[in-house]
Amino acid sequence: MALQRAEKTAVSDHGGSLDAARALFADAPQPWVDLSTGINPHAYPLFDLPATAFSRLPEPGRIAELAAVAAGAYRAGPDVAVVPAPGTQALLPLVMRQVPAGRARVLGPTYAEHARCARLAGHAVEEVSSVDALFDADLAVIVNPNNPDGRSVARKTLLALAGHMRAKGGLLVVDEAFMDVGPAEHSLAGGCGAGGVVVLRSFGKFFGLAGIRLGFALGAPDLTAGLAATLGPWAVSGPALEIGLRALEDGAWQTRMRARLRAERARLDALLAAAGIEPSGGTPLFAFVRYPAAPDLFAWLGAAGIFTRRFEGRPECLRIGLPGDDAWPRLEAALAAWSARNQPADPAKEAEKR
Repeated sequence: MALQRAEKTAVSDHGGSLDAARALFADAPQPWVDLSTGINPHAYPLFDLPATAFSRLPEPGRIAELAAVAAGAYRAGPDVAVVPAPGTQALLPLVMRQVPAGRARVLGPTYAEHARCARLAGHAVEEVSSVDALFDADLAVIVNPNNPDGRSVARKTLLALAGHMRAKGGLLVVDEAFMDVGPAEHSLAGGCGAGGVVVLRSFGKFFGLAGIRLGFALGAPDLTAGLAATLGPWAVSGPALEIGLRALEDGAWQTRMRARLRAERARLDALLAAAGIEPSGGTPLFAFVRYPAAPDLFAWLGAAGIFTRRFEGRPECLRIGLPGDDAWPRLEAALAAWSARNQPADPAKEAEKR
């Protein structure tokens, strides 16, 4: 029984831990280049916050304003309610409890926390590989676009599944953590007001401010009201509230940043291709690689002080995020050295040397 409890509560490695990087590669050069997350390396510019953001509890009206701004930024429908929260991670256990414990199915492989939180809520969890397999579940979970391979599910399919869940009293959870840089036409934010579905949106990944902990749940008012009541007042900190309001209203910055991220992802793909590595998926924030020598590449880059994301049980897979401006030369050099080490010798050049 104790082992079962430990399995339910154990948090998997999700990348982003430089403590883990240092333990694996104690002699790596510093500073670390952390490419193990899908977080934008170009954070939204910070600004002087009012002193009251720190000295006073947030006013309910200000929280309501943040919810309204998020609804506009995510193009939520008029019948959709928005609940601000201290990150979508904090919302997951609450959302999973919105239906009685039963059969939970997660479209995978994907982010491990959905399955863990569903187990904590008492569900029997199964990872499935097709959307069709979700229709028999009481709780269905889709990450769209998916982390880590970038797979997208069409909005039409999601609406059909949501309607099915609504009719039988089940729940569809659509995690759109990377939809800020994903195919917006497949977002369900504008179609989740009828019930049977909760959409989660993460603030920190696209805006590069994961540390402030801010996220949102979108859905029918009767469903989201329970989430808001459980979170209670002042769930979102004053600084997070002020930064969220400014950034979500800054459409010009968002447009420029999406273009920049697409260009940098193309640059990353070109570097990988030059080293004989072809990405098989991802989003503008990261590349997903299936590569037979992935364990060796992970170790090679780690020894160079470049931390990528590997996956337990899938040794051939890596996720590689975008470097910051000053980190590109280190990644370029490490990949060039990897390529030189692994490319077969050119017989003609070898003959010339002799």
